[in-house]
Order: sequence, then C-alpha cells, then structure tokens
Amino acid sequence: MGKNRLEAFSDGVIAIIITIMVLELKVPHGEGIEILVPLIPVFLSYVLSFVYLGIYWNNHHHMLHTVQTVTGPMLWANLHLLFWLSLIPFATGWMGENHFASAPSALYGAVLMMAAIAYVILQQLIIASQGPNSILQKAVRGDWKGKLSAVLYAAAILLAFWWKWISLGLYVVVALLWLIPDRRIENALRSAET
Repeated sequence: MGKNRLEAFSDGVIAIIITIMVLELKVPHGEGIEILVPLIPVFLSYVLSFVYLGIYWNNHHHMLHTVQTVTGPMLWANLHLLFWLSLIPFATGWMGENHFASAPSALYGAVLMMAAIAYVILQQLIIASQGPNSILQKAVRGDWKGKLSAVLYAAAILLAFWWKWISLGLYVVVALLWLIPDRRIENALRSAET
C-alpha cells in the first residue's frame, strides 16, 4: 500500500482532534472583558495542546516522506499513535477546567509521554521496513530531542504532585524544543536525492 492513504487518514484524525479541542472552549455569558479571566487556564491549556498537535502533525508528515511502502505493522502503530493523540482533548479539558491541578496535569503528561512512545514505535517500524540504511535511520540516529523529551515528561508527571508550575513549565519546554522544525529528515531526504 502507498503512504498517501495513511497520511490522509492521519491528517483527518488530527484535524478532528483539534476541532474537538476548540469546541470545548465555551463562550462565556456576558460582554465584559473580565468575564474572560476564569477562562485563561482553559485557553492556555488549549494553546499548549494545539502546539503539541501541530508538532506531531508536522513531524509525522516529514517522517512519512521517507516511506516507500506501508506495512500492516505500520498501520497499527499509526493507529496506536492516533489513539494517544485523540486523548489530548480530554486531558487538555480536564487540566484547564481544574486550573492545572496535580492529577489532571499528571494525566496530561502521561498522555503526552504515551504519544511520544507511540511515535517512536512507528518510527522504528518504518526504519525496520526500510532497512538499516534507510533515510529515516540516517536522519534520527542519536535522537537527543526524543530522549530528552522522555526524561522531561517523566519528571513533569512526578513534579505535578508537588510543584505543578514547574511541571507545566517542563511541558512548555518540551514543546519549545520541538517547535523549531526538525530539519533532520528534510536534510536526509535532500542528501538521498543528490
């Protein structure tokens, strides 16, 4: 099977996830600007999650550019990733509605960590199917960002129960770490073409 169907399905699911998140932003009753103050945590959690989903969409898109043939295990691994991403609206809503309380913030981090693990599983299955000299293998070797992200997620989940603001800060740090587009795959694709 070609990668176009997998990519289109994934794009559609991520678009639906973002739509679900924005629909959770309830319009306040009232016309004064002060009515928006209680919605700040909900809005901030939405922005953080929107950025995370954008990062996953962007990196997923680049990763699939390295794929020639889609295998059955890749399909299941992609669904596994989409499952964890689909839980982001729930975790986002719970965290925002409860003003970044400990348990919701820890659950948010757990969902992010599981999505990251699912992404790595998909990445490894693509590498396995394309061979040890695959473009993706050349691009991601060393993957310091991925390893650092896992450590920061684990720390943030634990810290959510004692210092929730540090925990949330770590989620922001991981997002900022990945916000700068990862050029490794683009560079590897360019090298393979020359």
